[in-house]
Amino acid sequence: MPQNKAHAPIQVAGIVSKPESETATRIVPELMRWLEHRGIETRIDGETAAYAGRGDFLSREAVCRSAELIVVLGGDGTLLSAARATGGCNIPLFAVNLGGLGFLTAITADDLYPQLERALAGDYAVSQRRMLHSELWREGELRGAYESLNDISLAKAEIARIIDLEVQVDGHYMCHYKADGLIVSTPTGSTAYSLSAGGPIMAPSVAALCITPICPHMLSNRPIIVPDDAVIQITLRSRSATYLTADGQAGEMLLRDDRVDCRRSAHTVNLIQPEGLKFFDVLREKLKWGGR
Repeated sequence: MPQNKAHAPIQVAGIVSKPESETATRIVPELMRWLEHRGIETRIDGETAAYAGRGDFLSREAVCRSAELIVVLGGDGTLLSAARATGGCNIPLFAVNLGGLGFLTAITADDLYPQLERALAGDYAVSQRRMLHSELWREGELRGAYESLNDISLAKAEIARIIDLEVQVDGHYMCHYKADGLIVSTPTGSTAYSLSAGGPIMAPSVAALCITPICPHMLSNRPIIVPDDAVIQITLRSRSATYLTADGQAGEMLLRDDRVDCRRSAHTVNLIQPEGLKFFDVLREKLKWGGR
């Protein structure tokens, strides 16, 4: 569980924003003035620059490399993009929910300034989340590599065509899945796509990965949890059009006999948590978990 710890005060803050957000249109100019008044330097991405009416901006990757803390304005999708952009830089992410479910973006717009005041002073708690590293191999050659905070998925890209996936764990044959697809998720991603496909909820600190079939042909094919130091190999054994996606945002089409290797990433993401907020509080608030 995250614990409050004294950190060095922040001098340079980065801002990445969700595009086409009415709330961001109002918040960004206010936030820029608020930070400037406190002598905080800013690094901003293109979306933030558009809201602020400025022409100077950086790529998200450059923002994350040049700041000491990243303010993420948007929803979980914006946070997932920022998490991949940090590229293992070990920079804390201050994620503000600007609408929607916002399971990972636990800080509300109303709490933005009091929470940010504490964070800039170095008084904040961090929840460290391990990422997932996936590689696409085709005919013995590495064709692509992906880092994801939530999950990697292989899903059918045609109507009414199931796909055939062979799965091995640590070099041992596990099974064939005939299904609409397959999800490999981190504990963080267990409350996202995997959950909607019937996967279990895992606490963020659990050292595990979850393999969840999407609408399997055999009802006995259930989600399975494996240690996070396992290597999961998924080979496409059918010709059905299949798409590989990382965090629902990046990916490519697969060919028959392509193999996707999934393992624990060397990178982690540091999410700043509101004071006193626990994982089960988020479950109850966002998912109405345990409600009547």
